[in-house]
Amino acid sequence: MSNAKQTLLVDKSTPGHWRVTLDNPPINVIDDSMYDAFYDLVGEIEVDAALKVVTFESANPDFFIAHYGTAGPRSRFGAPPWIDAATRLARSGVLSIAVIRGRVRGGGSEFTLACDIRFASREKAIFGQPEVGTGLIPGGGALERLPPLVGRSRALEIVMGANDFDADIAERYGWINRAVPDAELDAFVADFVHRVLSFDRQALQAAKSIVNQAGLPDPVALMATQDIFFQTFAWDGAKERLPKLCERGIGQPGDFELNLGRHIGNL
Repeated sequence: MSNAKQTLLVDKSTPGHWRVTLDNPPINVIDDSMYDAFYDLVGEIEVDAALKVVTFESANPDFFIAHYGTAGPRSRFGAPPWIDAATRLARSGVLSIAVIRGRVRGGGSEFTLACDIRFASREKAIFGQPEVGTGLIPGGGALERLPPLVGRSRALEIVMGANDFDADIAERYGWINRAVPDAELDAFVADFVHRVLSFDRQALQAAKSIVNQAGLPDPVALMATQDIFFQTFAWDGAKERLPKLCERGIGQPGDFELNLGRHIGNL
């Protein structure tokens, strides 16, 4: 197992399948350095002629990816190249699967939304887009990717309510493909990956390419939303609320992060 920029652990031991473990203690915040590592990983994915499937999971049982955080080193690109990397991963011939245990909120939710398929632990996965509750907006793809999956009304419920959702509701809404009992999740994913690996790569690539014609958001729209997102840090609502988040423990292990959906409604 090799270490990619210290936050993405990539196991390439199974032919055709890369197993990526997200590991950014203490709560798997996705920061600019992790976005840069993901950008580099996508470049490697694109040039591996034998690769069919890449799975993403977390080293932290409580947090798949907590949310976006800016405390780490800034991206070497200035603004992190998330939109470009996510778009290229979706357009690649490789099938990407998020295997979700723990909290996945904000930029973490947007990370899983950028994957082709999402399988989640019924008991342990929690989903949220809390940005509006902090005075911001989702800027990494949720506003474009959620409506086709869950419908306009449910997307507005998710985004404007800024609350947490369990895996059963996420499955019912179409936010994820399946909620699987936690004890069965690893075997379920392994069986699905094994099936895909047994199929011809040319057929897999052609099928995904055709589905993509109807299923991907416009990268120009994604970039425009990201530009607005970075502007929202200067809005009055964000300047009032972000210090309160820091005072109460945002980005740190503890009850505030574990139950962010509840706390965000009481800032």
